Amino acid sequence: MIKNEIRVAAVQFDVGENIDQNLEKSLKMISRSSNYKPNLIVLPEFINHCSWYEDENHCYSVAVEMDGYFLNEIRNKASELEIFIVINCTVKREAKKVTGTNILISPNGEVLAESDKQVLMGNENNFLMCAKTLGPVTKTTIGRLGMFSCMDGVMYETPRCIALRDAQIMCNTLNSFANDEASLHIPVRAAENKVFVVASNKSGALVPEGVRNTLANKLMIDPDKLNGAGESQIVDPKGNVLAKAPIEGNHVIWADIDISEAEIKIRPDNTNIFTSRRPEIYKPIAKKPKTKMKHSKVESLSVAVIQPDISRKDFESQIAKEIKKLSKLSVKLIVFPELFYLNEKEKISDVSEINFLTKKIISTITESLSETDTKVVMSIVSNDNSSHEGIVIGSEGILMKQKQLHLCERHNWSTSLSDDVNVLDLSWGRIGVVVGGDSIFPEVFRLLALRDVDVVAVTSKILEEWETHYGLIERAAENRMAIIVGSRPSENKTSMIVAPNKDFTLWTKWERPFDGSINEPSSTIAGNNFGTTIANINPSASNNREVTIHTNVVESRPWKLLEPLIKKN
Repeated sequence: MIKNEIRVAAVQFDVGENIDQNLEKSLKMISRSSNYKPNLIVLPEFINHCSWYEDENHCYSVAVEMDGYFLNEIRNKASELEIFIVINCTVKREAKKVTGTNILISPNGEVLAESDKQVLMGNENNFLMCAKTLGPVTKTTIGRLGMFSCMDGVMYETPRCIALRDAQIMCNTLNSFANDEASLHIPVRAAENKVFVVASNKSGALVPEGVRNTLANKLMIDPDKLNGAGESQIVDPKGNVLAKAPIEGNHVIWADIDISEAEIKIRPDNTNIFTSRRPEIYKPIAKKPKTKMKHSKVESLSVAVIQPDISRKDFESQIAKEIKKLSKLSVKLIVFPELFYLNEKEKISDVSEINFLTKKIISTITESLSETDTKVVMSIVSNDNSSHEGIVIGSEGILMKQKQLHLCERHNWSTSLSDDVNVLDLSWGRIGVVVGGDSIFPEVFRLLALRDVDVVAVTSKILEEWETHYGLIERAAENRMAIIVGSRPSENKTSMIVAPNKDFTLWTKWERPFDGSINEPSSTIAGNNFGTTIANINPSASNNREVTIHTNVVESRPWKLLEPLIKKN
């Protein structure tokens, strides 16, 4: 019988070069965790040996065997305590190959599942073999479990493919010194898939003390930053962090969860985030990656979002006045919330009235852009009222249209959908538009990244807090593109401007001091009120997608293992 209400725990500790000592510490931390009576314990990545190797022979010599002493001792401990345990080790494979592998152990000590790391980070590529097959989602008495590791979760694809195979709990093992794991990449995977995430990171030194200073100099960061970033955490399907460890020290965290909550995939507007997906249009994501060919040369661009008050009788003239003012301030792109010119109670079925209002607002905006190079992005109802469309307007009128890609319950009249993303080349870079309910699908932003987009204008309505806290920031991070979001104001769900930092690639000199964050973009959040928010973005930051040697946040996606992503619902 499957339990719905269970207790899960994550264990955080440091790992050194001595395999026996690492095993002893792992067993002690498991025993310490058992005092809290969890049903599941998740340990960090690479618990057998710190992730630093002299050469390939050294890497193989410190890896464990699936039927060897190290794993057998963990299995015995799981059986003794009658607890599910997830661990991660480097594992010896045929032909002296090594994998970074998550291992799920049952309460009777049986190995239930193995899952190899799909996306290797930097130096790991020199020593480890990436996954050749998908890791399983395993049915257990405490729910359906999937596993991934560290860099796998810095891109959306691996966790998405686990969630799409009905996982309720995703276990993330980490070996990271980046604090944007805890602030962004860990919690977003729970919220965007509406599942639980139990994530365990390391604390303490991640490399041997003898090489710390040398490595830090090569990385051009402070030696103290080569410690595990800790902050292991447990996150619920809404993106709420239920428990989180400190940055430093060895810790056990736990939380009581109801796994049935991971069955609910419905948004506040009644859209189902999974059944409304369109796998047939995601196929380019599962094709062999190509290098970015289109590059922006503009390092600074002023952009704005306007949250207008349409209750004002003169709102159109006020909008025209605001656009003209922003143009004089050299703002080059302005984004409005979806359908901002319509009262939310307006009947879309009244074709003639909607067409009149649509033509009127387009004319007003076009006129206000006269003799400027400013562009405006907004959404409209199509002439036949069958589609929700994003448009880019310039001084000469509409320059580009983008129909909504997915069915969305709050726009259930919009049944005519596009099968592709459109792009527009402007003097400062390439732009794409995301319309309405499309903003919650990570696949849409990835499709735009594959089209070499530098800036994405999102004309939508934010419904859930995770969208602004994590979701749209992650879309900018994992695709390395600026995102300007227009939404009607409401508490914790307003418009925002998200801009990736120029400094990004490890092993290169940064202009800003390294503060522990590798890839968390800068965010400017609009207030919960009507008005205008302005910020500068750097379109050329999109040219660089290399997070470190051999690892590119777009091109290193596990494209060969994305069958669940493109499989029909």
